[in-house]
Amino acid sequence: MKPIKSVLIVGGGTAGWLTAAFLARALGTASGEGVRITLVESKDIGIIGVGEGTFPSIRSTLASIGIDEARFVRECNATFKQGIKFVDWVRPRGTPGIDHYFHPFSVPSQKPGGPELLPYWLQGAAGAGLGFAEAATMQKRVADASHGPKRVSDGDFLGPMNYAYHFDAARFAALLGVHARSLGVGHVLATVERVELDADGAIASVATRESGALSADLYIDCSGFRATLIGEALGSPFRNINDVLFVDRALAVQVPYERPDTPIPSYTISTAHEAGWTWDIGLHQRRGTGYVYSSRYTDDARAEQVLRSYIGPTNEEINPRLLKFNVGYREVQWVKNCVAVGLSSGFFEPLESSGVGLIEMAAYLIGHLFPLNGDIAPVAKLFNEQMKARYERIVDFVKMHYCLTQRTDTPFWIDNADPRTVPESLREKLAMWRCRPPHRLDFITDLEMYPPTSWQYVLYGMEFPTDLTPNRASFQRFAEARQEFQMIEKMSQRALADLPPHRTLVEHLCARDLASSANVNS
Repeated sequence: MKPIKSVLIVGGGTAGWLTAAFLARALGTASGEGVRITLVESKDIGIIGVGEGTFPSIRSTLASIGIDEARFVRECNATFKQGIKFVDWVRPRGTPGIDHYFHPFSVPSQKPGGPELLPYWLQGAAGAGLGFAEAATMQKRVADASHGPKRVSDGDFLGPMNYAYHFDAARFAALLGVHARSLGVGHVLATVERVELDADGAIASVATRESGALSADLYIDCSGFRATLIGEALGSPFRNINDVLFVDRALAVQVPYERPDTPIPSYTISTAHEAGWTWDIGLHQRRGTGYVYSSRYTDDARAEQVLRSYIGPTNEEINPRLLKFNVGYREVQWVKNCVAVGLSSGFFEPLESSGVGLIEMAAYLIGHLFPLNGDIAPVAKLFNEQMKARYERIVDFVKMHYCLTQRTDTPFWIDNADPRTVPESLREKLAMWRCRPPHRLDFITDLEMYPPTSWQYVLYGMEFPTDLTPNRASFQRFAEARQEFQMIEKMSQRALADLPPHRTLVEHLCARDLASSANVNS
């Protein structure tokens, strides 16, 4: 059995360069004695970059590979993300009722020894008309006021509110590339034209137009939707799930701010429309906006009308970029000496920013399970089991946003609520949650991207009915729960006074990194 001493990553972008940087750190590449890592990418293939959001796991990833927060914010035009605001998902615009809900990243408050707040919120202890996220956390009030999740004095990746980021995808890939090369990753600019297999059906080498044949002991396919290695060469089948998740196209645009001092929202704004939804992401110097929709329920021309109507009067000079994609994943993502990461392994719409999170998890698994002795089979088996399970759970989580809608204004929403389009695994969860709220025992931690609290925020943001009446006798701490809800409201006002405006925080970090860079170069 031949030890694995070299890795070839095919494809750049966020998937390729983040994987390269993580593996270089995990495998001691910079020392010259660890595993040799090379990344080959074509100068003719651009970055797709649909969506520019992340999940809070990105903070530990950036810290582990050695990129400091201020540098990331400045070089990637980045801002802070405290969650997602969902507008018009429950009912159409103009219909009586609450028009939005919030999925925050901070967990519900629970002081030591205090009652869990969710059952008491369900029974009205927080007062009428107050959503669960607003009642149980300070984060919605902070984010609604366009304040940041941390103080300027807080250390890298630390703050009183849980958070992730919004960023410019092209700039992020460029930063990762520079950093990975500083960790000893080799870089080849060349276009892969074909893949050569050996007698056992494993990859022997890749033939490039500019640099000839390139070979390694392990290959990582980050070639995007083309899936040059895992799909075209090794034939791992793609499982299409468009019968569950309908959207398959996106129109993306960059929108300038009206003024340089325009407040920056610290959450993604997701607004439901007739055949999909728009994302609206505030970066430091612009907005990233787009419409994700289903070609079965609308056409591209109508989709562009919807997007332009959402953007408003500034849209005349903006030309949206059309992107088409297959929604689904490969159930087998590691075949012989090749493992897929990123779009080559699968793609879900950017609704809950699963894309970068799945790249992080794949890189983490490869790095920590790495078969240094060359015994690939057991590692590949475990990797495939864990990634498949993770994809399946994300399908359920994303579908839950759609299937609980009360909208009946268009066929898109009617069909999304049809039980025949809901996976059995999700139907079973929802059946249990009709008499009790989601609990951590419903989930397997190592296979979940989204914690139980995320399921709770979305479930009850979508106004799911959980009837606790038969078990009302179990909840005898209403007075304590009411007191805690009141305390959260008071502490929210203190948080607003303590936390800076979001734009102020971002500009402080940019200035700090600029000054640091100037000192290094002087």
